Amino acid sequence: MKIIRKVTGCRSFNAPSEEYLKRNYANNEAEYNTVIGSITSQRRHYLLRDVYDDMMLDGVKPERETFHSLILGTMRGGRMQDAFFFRDEMKSMGLFPDVSLYNYLISTCGKCKNSDQAILLLEEMKRFEVKPTAQTYICLLHACAADGRVDRVSAIVRDMTSAGLGLNKFCYAGIIRAHQNNVTASADHTASKIIELVGQSKGWSSVDQSKEFGENVIMGVSEEELYNLPTGEYVHRRGGFIQRQLTVYHVASHALADLKAAEAAERLMEVLKKDGKTPDVFILLQLMRCYLHSGDLDRGLKVFEDYMSSNRPNMVELYVTLAEGAMVGYTPRGMEVAQETLIKLNERGFFLYPKQGNDLLLLASGEKDGGYTVANLIWDMMQARKVKPSLAAVEAYFKGLKGREVPEDDPRMLLVSTTYNKLAVASSRSSSSSSSGLRQ
Repeated sequence: MKIIRKVTGCRSFNAPSEEYLKRNYANNEAEYNTVIGSITSQRRHYLLRDVYDDMMLDGVKPERETFHSLILGTMRGGRMQDAFFFRDEMKSMGLFPDVSLYNYLISTCGKCKNSDQAILLLEEMKRFEVKPTAQTYICLLHACAADGRVDRVSAIVRDMTSAGLGLNKFCYAGIIRAHQNNVTASADHTASKIIELVGQSKGWSSVDQSKEFGENVIMGVSEEELYNLPTGEYVHRRGGFIQRQLTVYHVASHALADLKAAEAAERLMEVLKKDGKTPDVFILLQLMRCYLHSGDLDRGLKVFEDYMSSNRPNMVELYVTLAEGAMVGYTPRGMEVAQETLIKLNERGFFLYPKQGNDLLLLASGEKDGGYTVANLIWDMMQARKVKPSLAAVEAYFKGLKGREVPEDDPRMLLVSTTYNKLAVASSRSSSSSSSGLRQ
């Protein structure tokens, strides 16, 4: 890969020793571990194999800690093939995965929706006499849930209860996700089942995982992330964004929003209120998303306005969710609401993160009629903050401009065309060099 090469400098094996040391980006295991941590934090998980190859070229032997970091990085990036590669390399060096690593591997399978491999990993653990823990079974439950395998999830629940393990909130969250992803059931049936499971979850018991979760805390892995819950990336947010005791409600509201089950979402809010709890920002986002994607712009807008009048902290996600949902169907009023929302976001000093900006630009670029005002606004907001657009978003925006017969010498068209061509060339080069290492 050329990305790190640009930052650290190319490596020539014929260079003098002093020059070699100056241009080499890591010289020992500790330095390589720092590089691995940096790449993972930047979400450039596709570079982990290249870093590992460079370790081998340097004759630096990775120890257990390094493999933990590598497999954790592949888990976060959902790169199952790379995760299994590191597991096999680990074994070849006489280092066998412990229970924490197997949990990461099973979690990776869940992120990739491959429950078959997750089951095989459990069997492998038993062959190597690595004792599964409660956390292992919950990881497995969520891996099967991501695949929509209600039958497997039910079997795991039976095994846990027969072994004397209580079902905690993460177990119920997994059961809900299994029904959500079960494509054989109707949306109405699934929505009713989700409400039923929320009611059953009120008697959940706390499975003692304090000892086994110690390493995950050190590695910075929350249970929400380990189980691939929709709240995984928000756990450390402040300002009432997430109330962790509402895990079951988080998963249920997210599932109902995906199902566009507005009536069931309202019933869920009633259950939450009767339970003496107040919805946090994440739950309100899902309620808003449910209304908007169901075509009910008024109720979605009301959720947003009620929150804004409540004197609770402003969150950029509220604006983004409203703008994104208002664009559903590309109705004139919806596009107007989206535009007004983005202007308010900008006026309040918020800005779009790269993923948010690219997602919104990609969506807004799908507008076939109208003045393309929202897409132009999003592009201008990203340019003002120097946010790097993705190739997919720029391509969609570029095609939309061409479809409106914007002159080729128009300043906006020139900039978009140049950006698109640069990204396309960079993508082509990246693809052609994907089999090479970080250095030449």
